[in-house]
Amino acid sequence: MLISFLLASSLVSADTEFTSLRQVLESYGFEVRLELPPKRGAFGLLRHNSKTIWINPVVFELNIAQPTLVHEAVHAAQSCAGEKSLKTLGLDIPPPMVTKPYFFRYHSYHRELEAEAYTIQVQPNGTDLAIELLDRYCS
Repeated sequence: MLISFLLASSLVSADTEFTSLRQVLESYGFEVRLELPPKRGAFGLLRHNSKTIWINPVVFELNIAQPTLVHEAVHAAQSCAGEKSLKTLGLDIPPPMVTKPYFFRYHSYHRELEAEAYTIQVQPNGTDLAIELLDRYCS
């Protein structure tokens, strides 16, 4: 586990997009923790009330660290938009077909929230879009 954490730490340093997005999140008061999320099996997790984001170190080994952080950053923007709870952002980007299996397992309103996060996560400019959403809703 220590080796995984050290590998994750070195990859984070090398990944400027990850670092940039993390810095933006932290500038808006979110704490980004590179450790196992409190929800078993999760790659990433946002706790709205504490403004804490967990990123599971395994995502660095799987090469999905950046999309995982983008996904949680969209939830952070939804958190800012909703103040007391997450609120959909009304994005103009339809969810790509490839993302539908990931958010269709959720029900009702959670499905809409996850659809937005997965939609931005898979965009080639997902980091930039996530930063724009954070700037729009958290400033």
